[in-house]
Amino acid sequence: MGEKQITFAPHGHMLTNAGVWSPDGHRIVYDIRSSRDGSVFDGTHIETIDVHSGEVRVLYESKHGACCGVASYSPVENTVVFILGPEQPTPEWQYGFHRRQGVMVHESQPGVAINLDARDLSPPFTPGALRGGTHLHLFSPDGRLVSFTYHDLPMPSREDHRNVGVSVLGRPVTVSKSHERNHDGSAFSVLVTRTTSHPKPGSDQISRACEEAWVGSDGRMLAFQGEVITANGERLSEVFVVDLPEDLTVAGDGPLEGTVDSRPAPPRGTVQRRLTFTPEGLSGPRHWLRSSPDGSRIGFLMRDEQGVVQFWAVSPVGGKPRQISRARRGVESAFSWRPDGQSIVMVIDGSVGEINAEDGHWRELAPIGWAPIRPEACVFSPQGNQIAYMRDVDGRNHIFVAECAN
Repeated sequence: MGEKQITFAPHGHMLTNAGVWSPDGHRIVYDIRSSRDGSVFDGTHIETIDVHSGEVRVLYESKHGACCGVASYSPVENTVVFILGPEQPTPEWQYGFHRRQGVMVHESQPGVAINLDARDLSPPFTPGALRGGTHLHLFSPDGRLVSFTYHDLPMPSREDHRNVGVSVLGRPVTVSKSHERNHDGSAFSVLVTRTTSHPKPGSDQISRACEEAWVGSDGRMLAFQGEVITANGERLSEVFVVDLPEDLTVAGDGPLEGTVDSRPAPPRGTVQRRLTFTPEGLSGPRHWLRSSPDGSRIGFLMRDEQGVVQFWAVSPVGGKPRQISRARRGVESAFSWRPDGQSIVMVIDGSVGEINAEDGHWRELAPIGWAPIRPEACVFSPQGNQIAYMRDVDGRNHIFVAECAN
């Protein structure tokens, strides 16, 4: 076992916290944002690198003043999805939470971006199209759907809320070109979570939904962090799931596309459920929930009784969360499950390692070393024999790969 640095170009290399490996485990996709935490959206390339040969390919280069980033692979084909900011930005229409979209590029056609989500900014809006911006797109395990975090376009009659949505691939949507920023999409996109501006204290109502994860392998459930208000008025993030219907294109109790006075409504048959009722809520470094491959456990970070951030898991049917890690100084990063579900990889005490999913035993895979390990991503390869992560090398992120025993 050991680690190796695989990127050396004099620019940043930013990994998404999931889906960075090609299905065969040979290549890693990344963007070139300059900031180490990815907070500055200034990348202009989506690139892949062969972990064995070191060959770098430019999959997409943005143009007309746009930037791109946050890339992830489909688990079933060599297609990458990522964020694209506005082309030809203006003072009134620049990159922002509600002014971004998802696009896909096939490795066989580099440079050719296919719109994922359609946009319609002119009422009456179009079912299957969105009027806000999408972020961090992740394919479902079967490759049929793409999840995303969504910000609605603020208008005087509605507020900007973060929600979780899903795009149904193979269901193209055409919109009118009555607004210069409207565009068609290759997928039918809907919101699947329900938020409210003023959640009732002590209830399961939420003001935002984010940091989602697919649960299981069939694309029928998403886990996410929902922000509730306690009876004492505190805002906490808890674990929620949403059960998805087979057909996401059928409206429920409100228009899928929303109206001028209402947010887009979830499809008919969508059920939102709260799983955790913790005293202090989820905590620790920013992290996305992640499901074990068999869908039996949803992982998250929360403080233990001593106030130390640990890795926990809860069943998607509910019940008491179980503490798995026992780190003295706490978990310091996002995490991912090994494909066989036997362990979870993360950063603890400055080192990359994996904890056993049953007894919490820690095994170091990459030590603290000469360059600090970044907390944003620790991602198992689909074969479970390699882990991708980033180190800060002289002020720039570079990608490293560590091998681990099967």
